[in-house]
Amino acid sequence: MTQTPLTLDMETVRAVRERNRPHVAETPIHVWRGPEVAARAGSGTEVVLKLELFQNTGTFKARGAITNVSTLSPEQLARGITAVSAGNHAIAAAYAAQQLGASAKVVMMGTANPARVARCEAYGAEVLKAATGAEAFALATRIAEEEGRAFIHPFEGWPVAVGTATLGLELHEQAGPLDALIVPVGGGGLCAGVSWAIKRLQPGCKVYGVEPVGADSMTRSFAAGQPVQAAPIATIADSLAPPYSLPISFGLCRENLDGIVLVDDDQIMDAQAVLFREMKLAVEPAGAAATAALFGPLRDELEGKRVGIIVCGANIDLEGFARQVARGNEIAGRI
Repeated sequence: MTQTPLTLDMETVRAVRERNRPHVAETPIHVWRGPEVAARAGSGTEVVLKLELFQNTGTFKARGAITNVSTLSPEQLARGITAVSAGNHAIAAAYAAQQLGASAKVVMMGTANPARVARCEAYGAEVLKAATGAEAFALATRIAEEEGRAFIHPFEGWPVAVGTATLGLELHEQAGPLDALIVPVGGGGLCAGVSWAIKRLQPGCKVYGVEPVGADSMTRSFAAGQPVQAAPIATIADSLAPPYSLPISFGLCRENLDGIVLVDDDQIMDAQAVLFREMKLAVEPAGAAATAALFGPLRDELEGKRVGIIVCGANIDLEGFARQVARGNEIAGRI
């Protein structure tokens, strides 16, 4: 089933934001001040956190999912939706279906965090498992074809880009002028909409994407000049590990990003630990990726600047988070 297309222009983004208000939270910003961030980012660097981990469902994914499901006709809603995800998009799709009166049957990878599976089921979704990302997409496609359910894509399509562009608009209105913004990149849906919005509202702001070393499909797509299949995935940031890049998200990212950098798992866990120690934020690995980029590959370039950081999510179980923060403390020589 196809959804009603949306135009990516600021008028549409503003209209979608108003339509989504009952279901999508306006998440706060916070200027991060403290000795650790000053030491890591440089004492003259002002770090503005966009706290999207406080979004409904725990990640930015609610924005795209609500926007997508809102485009469905009454007949499509009656047939329900399906989705595929390592966790965060499945949760968001289940939430969107619940909010808008549809049933949800979602496919999650066999390695999905049990806490994410439970949260998805708490929104009323039926959860199926698949061994790999490719198998999960194939199963969700078959469900859509056989049951007539609308397939809600995790990162591709104009409704996703419009939904995430509302985050860029919101950040612009809250934070004012930024010298730079760092955005996590998985499939590119978040970065596509946010970078598009910021470049139109603040043309002088540099926008950087950040990927894990072990899930660098957008970096390799940039190098190839077209979307490519993912190499074998090897990162703790599973929500930044899609099986491939796709044309719309790739095209918007290539058009609007000033660069894309890579961080490894140790850098991510180190950033998780700093965010917890100094900001008391318990974020999943993806939620620490932009901070890791500021502390690592972008530090020298952005020192002394006013830098926005997208803290994109916090869907992680307590035991897993504790292990990662302990490793981050170890990396920093804290224990």
